[in-house]
This record gives sequence, C-alpha cells and structure tokens, in this order.
Amino acid sequence: MKNNRKTWLQIISTTIIRTVYTTGFRMVFPYQPIFMKELGIDLRQMTRMYAGRSLVGVFSPFLASIADTKGRKTGMLAGMVVFSLGTLGVVIWPTLGGFFLFLVFSLLGKAIFDPAMQAYFGDTIPYNRRGLVLGITEISWSLAFFLGVPVVGFLMNQYGLLSPFLVLSVLSMLLILAAVYIIPPDTLSTRQPSSTLKNFGKVFSSGSAMAGLGAMLWISLGNQLVNVVFGVWLNDSFSFQIAALGSVSAVIGIAELIGEGGVSIVSDRISPQKAVMAGLIGSVLSSAALPFLGGTVLGAYLGLFAYYLMFEFTIVSGLPLMTQVLPETRATLMALNIASISLGRVLGSLIAAPLYAGGFGIIALVAAVGNLLAIFSLRYVVVKEDQ
Repeated sequence: MKNNRKTWLQIISTTIIRTVYTTGFRMVFPYQPIFMKELGIDLRQMTRMYAGRSLVGVFSPFLASIADTKGRKTGMLAGMVVFSLGTLGVVIWPTLGGFFLFLVFSLLGKAIFDPAMQAYFGDTIPYNRRGLVLGITEISWSLAFFLGVPVVGFLMNQYGLLSPFLVLSVLSMLLILAAVYIIPPDTLSTRQPSSTLKNFGKVFSSGSAMAGLGAMLWISLGNQLVNVVFGVWLNDSFSFQIAALGSVSAVIGIAELIGEGGVSIVSDRISPQKAVMAGLIGSVLSSAALPFLGGTVLGAYLGLFAYYLMFEFTIVSGLPLMTQVLPETRATLMALNIASISLGRVLGSLIAAPLYAGGFGIIALVAAVGNLLAIFSLRYVVVKEDQ
C-alpha cells in the first residue's frame, strides 16, 4: 500500500461518509422505544418494518452491481444519493410511511455504497494490507454508535424527533459534493466487458463464495436478534429511558471500535480467515454469557460490550476475506455479501419478537447457534491469489 496523502485522504473521507449514513442506519435500534411511542406502534409492528427493510436489502445487489459494470465511483455516489433521499423524505413526509421509507433508503444507500467502496480498496490495496484499510473504514460503524447516536439523542431531546433527519440530510448532501472531488474518476477501459447477470452467475457457481455468504447470513441473523430487542430488554429490566439508552449506545460503540481496531492490527498478521474463526468462537461464548450477566445494570453493560466487540471483530475480519474470494467480480460479491447480511437480518427480525416472548435467554441461545453454523460454513471458504 502506498502511504501517500491521496490514499489516506480517500480512506479518511470514506470513513467520515460512512459514519454519517451509518448513524442514520443504526440510530433506530437504541431509541426504538422512543420511535415506537411517537409512531404509535408495538414491538411486532416495528420488527416487521425492520424485516421489510431488510427484505428490500436482499435485492440491493441488482443496484449495487453498478460498481462492477459502471465503476467504483459511480457506485459510491449512487449510494450516497439514495441515503440523502431517505433522510430528506422523513423531513418532507413526517409520518409512519416516511419513516419506513427512511428505513429502506438508509439500508439501500449503505448496500450500494459499501460494496463499491470495498471493491475500490480491493482493487488498489494489496490483500496483505487490506485488513488494515478496511478495518479503518469500518471504524465508522462504531463511531456512529459512539458519537453519532448520542448526538441524535441530544437533538431529539432539544429540538424534536425530526431534527436528526434534517441534520443528516444536510450533511449527506455536503459529503456528496466532497466525494465528487476526492474519489478518482472511474476507468473501466482496462477491464473485460461484464454484465450484471454474468457476474451473478460467477458468484452463484462458486462454492467458496456461497459458503462465505452463508457464514455472513448466520452471523447477521444472530446479531439482529440482539439488535432488535436489547433496547426493549433494558427498558423492561431496568426502565431505561432515552438518556440511559444513549449511554448504552456509547458502550456498544466503544466495544465495536476496539473490535475494528483489533482487525486492523491482527487480521493481516494471522490472515482474515483465522481472524474470522477466532471471532466466531468468541461470539458463541459471549452470546451464551449475555443472559447470565444481564441480572444487573453493570452486568448487562459488560455483556453487551463483550458481545458487540466479538461480533464487530468477526464481521470486519470477514470483509477482506470476501474481497479475495472472487477478485474478478469483487463488487458484485461484496454487494451479495450485504444482501446475505440483510437476509440474515430479515430472518432475525421476523423471529425476534416471538423468541423474546420466551425471555432474553432464548434470544441469546439462538444467536449462539447462528454463530456455530457460521463456523461450519467458514470451513469451505477459499481465497484466490492476487490477480
């Protein structure tokens, strides 16, 4: 990797971009009780909305594959525009329908931008340094929870429910202008002609790629179970309100930041595949420990900290791994990777409320089983040499 100013400016700028839209994507989970109250819906209705959003995400690769057919910059800008439309839509149409469109567009924006960005760095950064770079960009995921989500809570407290959407809308539009100048133009002339269907065919005919996608599905299913109910669990157990839920988001953000930093340090040294395996084992153990630690506020904080640390280390280690499974259709596979994660979220959202009726212990158990299934799938993933 060439450590020049241009490369680092691109890494930092894409991290900032992802922090903004990831804040929009993630803010609904910790403040879920607040949104439910303001929208007049219950947990089952909210989880169905999550499932609907994730179901749309399953089909996002048909849009995200634009990064293979039209270019990486085109894909990144398309994702940013979609996210901006989602945040602006809530401001213009502040209803349940507008909120659902925001849920959908925030996911689509992420599902289009991320694979284009990951493919771009996959093209330009050697595999043995890719864990560092993608680990840095993934810091945006934790920064969104550590910084962005508490700011969202402050804005809602001070200026009302719509204020975060307005701020995110303005920021996202400014970042589109910045990205136009920072990301280099697309150059497709050196690549072989490709089509969306041809690229999809290569992915679906690869056993290694399908095993990797399966592992990501099981990982995300387990994580979504906890995502959907942890705010409600804390509220039911300890009567947490908006300020306390914001503090929990900060704790989770710190855990994820450490997990992402761990990938940057460890993944390239031991190989992404070994890093994913280690993370999955840790995820199984931390999932199983959650209900036992959740008897006290401190225990719940510690349990969520450990759980999200291991999850983030696992999922981020999987990114450089997946970028090298099919280098010739890198963006399409990374788009399908997000679709697989979305499908896991669909399934997790649909079963979360019924499982939670049996207690949080059931949620933790099923999350652990999901990670065990991911361990089985990972055994069949093989990376290719640099091309």
